[in-house]
Amino acid sequence: MGTPITVAWNAEEDLLDLLATARTRPDREQVRDLLYRFYRRCTDTDLPELQRLATTVETWRPEILAFLHTGITNAGSEGTNRVIKTIARDAYGFRNPGNQRVRTRCATTRRARGHLDAR
Repeated sequence: MGTPITVAWNAEEDLLDLLATARTRPDREQVRDLLYRFYRRCTDTDLPELQRLATTVETWRPEILAFLHTGITNAGSEGTNRVIKTIARDAYGFRNPGNQRVRTRCATTRRARGHLDAR
């Protein structure tokens, strides 16, 4: 079948081919064929990592299909959540929870993220 690195790389390329159809309004047959090719490559190998990846993709299949057809992701909210957790971690030990909330709110405003002029 090939070296494990080659097999894993080919599976990755299959998955990237599928994700490249995002925002192009792919038809069901095209998505089905790309998914089948990815799943087939993962199951034809004895690499547990690829089989686990195929299981994960199957679990998230409805969300992946929604992204492919709409192009909408939750990346913005995930990024904001990461900032909030980082600020909360930095503010650990504040005696006043209100101060921690204020720091978090200030860090996640549009001005703090550089979207507005700070004039």
